[in-house]
Amino acid sequence: MRHRVAKKHLSRTASHLNAMRRNMAQSLIQHGQVETTLPKARETRRFVEKLITIARKGTIDSRRRVEALLRDRAIIDAEHQDKYDQMTDAQRHKVMFARSGRRHRTGAVPASYNKNKIPFVAQSVIHKLMTEVAPTYKDRPGGYTRIIRLAKRRIGDNGELAILQLVDPNEAPAAGGKKKAVGQRRARINARIAYLEGKKPRRKSGGKQGSAPQKVEPAADASSGDDA
Repeated sequence: MRHRVAKKHLSRTASHLNAMRRNMAQSLIQHGQVETTLPKARETRRFVEKLITIARKGTIDSRRRVEALLRDRAIIDAEHQDKYDQMTDAQRHKVMFARSGRRHRTGAVPASYNKNKIPFVAQSVIHKLMTEVAPTYKDRPGGYTRIIRLAKRRIGDNGELAILQLVDPNEAPAAGGKKKAVGQRRARINARIAYLEGKKPRRKSGGKQGSAPQKVEPAADASSGDDA
C-alpha cells in the first residue's frame, strides 16, 4: 500500500522518479551545482543530504549503501573537460572505460596508457563523493546543500527555476534558523495547556480595531499647593 508516503511523486512513476534523483545527484556531485525547477531541487536535496550523511562514515558498508542508492558512472573533472572534447573517439573510450585501482575508478592513469596522449582518465562519481565531497563535511551536522531561487521562469510551462548547489565547507552553518510552523490544532492544545497551568495567553499587539484610546490624566502641577 502507498498510503502516507512522505515524498513528492512529481507526476512520475517510481522508477522514473528514482532515476531522476540519481541523475541529478550525480550531476551535483560532479559539477557542484545544477539548475532545475524548484520542486525537483527540493526532492533532490533530500536525497543528496542522505547520501552525504552516509558517505561521511567512510566505511565499506557506507560505500555499499551509497552504491545501492546512487549507482555509479564515470565522470570527467572540470579542469580536463576541454582536453577531453578535443580527443578522438578511441581516446575517449579509453578515458571513460579505464580501470584504475582494485575495483573502482580512482582517476589514476594506468601504467599501460601513454600519458602523453592520455594524461588523465575518468573517475567514479562514488569515489569522488567518498574521497572529496563527504570528508569536507565531516564536522558539519547537516545542511550540505542550498537552494537559490531564480527570477527567470522556464520557457514553455513557466515553471519556477532554482539552483541547487553544495555549500562551501568553510562556510559556517546558519545560526538558529526558521521556527517550525505550528498547526492550528497544536496551537489550540498549547493554549489549553497554558491555561490549565495558570499562564495567561499572549494577545496580539495593536488590540482590536475601533477600540477607544485610553485616557491619560494630566500630571499634577508641582507649584500648586493648599494656598488656593
